[in-house]
Amino acid sequence: MNEATSNQQVNELESLTEEEALELAEVLKQKLVDQETPKSDQSSIKQMVAGLGDQRGALRLTFAQSLGNVGEAAIPYLCDAMKNNSNVIIRRASAKTLNLIGSEKALPNLIEAFKTDPDPVVQGSSAGAMATIGVPAIEDLLKILTEPECTAFQVGLINLALSFIGSKAPGALDNATQSENIEIRIAAITVLAEQIQSGQHQSATNALIKALSDQSSEVRAEAATMAGKTLEPEDAYEKLCELLCDESTQVRKNASLALMKMEAKDATKPLRNAEAEEKNDQVKSVMKVAINVLENI
Repeated sequence: MNEATSNQQVNELESLTEEEALELAEVLKQKLVDQETPKSDQSSIKQMVAGLGDQRGALRLTFAQSLGNVGEAAIPYLCDAMKNNSNVIIRRASAKTLNLIGSEKALPNLIEAFKTDPDPVVQGSSAGAMATIGVPAIEDLLKILTEPECTAFQVGLINLALSFIGSKAPGALDNATQSENIEIRIAAITVLAEQIQSGQHQSATNALIKALSDQSSEVRAEAATMAGKTLEPEDAYEKLCELLCDESTQVRKNASLALMKMEAKDATKPLRNAEAEEKNDQVKSVMKVAINVLENI
């Protein structure tokens, strides 16, 4: 069989009437109960993928779980349906089913669907599947972050995926904190902060503190915010106090808020000194709030 013929056979899904879909779902449901793997021949897989387009949610779930049990043999059919099927319900369900399988073999197709499908559910499910794949997906997810076409919605999905991966594989994003790309360093900082909160990765604290001295003001500002949410005063007090005189107004503001949020009582004096020298009215106001809060703790 040549490649063109093979692709054509993948593209042509079996069609199911509502009655046929119900009958097939009943058979598959029993196999799930009996913990039996469904047939994995081409026709059977195509029928199950076609069933992902059924309007009945319970049936779609049965087809998805059955395809998940089939495993890697179903990947080419699911990938093709996710990328090329005109029925958005099938595209969505195919991406969700690939999440159940969690195979790295689907990664290139998941990336393509994430980047090109206009449907937010397909994008979200593709990101979820990449998160399930784990560490092998990190490089591609970070690369998408640097692309001009990457939307704010996609950035959010990527951050969620990276956070999930980081929770399962502490240290996997350590190299990203040293990336030349600012967006990648910021994404890594967000994951580090979540690891610190969960107490899973001791070196994450040191990496976050180091980020407070990053050459990029955007990274320093984000690091200050994350420090305020996750670190103890003894971890970052001195560095945050230094940032009260940073050249960036956003960094000075975030450092003030961070000291307030971590309840660093000793920061009252440095904040007063910085507030006296501050030229930006907005930052000055934030510093005053921080001083008032700390004095009343």
